[in-house]
Amino acid sequence: MGQHVTLTSADGFELDAYRADPPGDAAVYGAVVVIQEIFGVNSHIRSVVDRYATNGYVAIAPALFDRVERGVELTYEAPDVEIGRGIARGGKLDNDQSLLDVRAAAAAVSSAAGRDAKVGVVGFCWGGMLVARSAIESADVFSAAVAYYGGGAPALADQHPTVPMMMHFGEHDTAIPLADVEALRAAWPHVTFHLYDANHGFNCDARASYDPAAATLAQERTFAFFAEHLT
Repeated sequence: MGQHVTLTSADGFELDAYRADPPGDAAVYGAVVVIQEIFGVNSHIRSVVDRYATNGYVAIAPALFDRVERGVELTYEAPDVEIGRGIARGGKLDNDQSLLDVRAAAAAVSSAAGRDAKVGVVGFCWGGMLVARSAIESADVFSAAVAYYGGGAPALADQHPTVPMMMHFGEHDTAIPLADVEALRAAWPHVTFHLYDANHGFNCDARASYDPAAATLAQERTFAFFAEHLT
């Protein structure tokens, strides 16, 4: 449905991105930046971009791993998990630079969606942490933010989102203890939190932890949230 495009960040770095637009003469409600997991802009992330486009948003997923290695597309098998962790969390990638790339993606889809288009951001796992940072640091760019099981987000509890934000967590997520989620909820009373009877990665239909009921409900809530804040 979509196409690969090239973005240029504020520091001059060029990176790939996958972008999809609403079909034909469909209404355009705004724009959405989709932030990847630690597996690159793989087929699952491209399907998420396509889903947002089908539902009326100009959507884009910047290839944030391009600063380390171009064309990374990983599976959810153990060896690829270790590769992804090594790139995202092993000191190879600078999250501040990743946020520059996220902002470049936002500028691209905002322009494509129309002069007055608002931009939302949604991300998963490592991308959920970058969503939280975007909600804290980039109110000039984003009008709404949604994070799915954002690993690392609880460490940001002493900072505060300045745009409307929603967060989805699995109650059985061993990577993000419920105690950390509850501490973050207490620190961020103006953020909407949803808990699901599910594990980490419940939104991804390519993972063993995929939970269709939780994924469907979280998507419905996210679409409603973006409809409220982006249109």
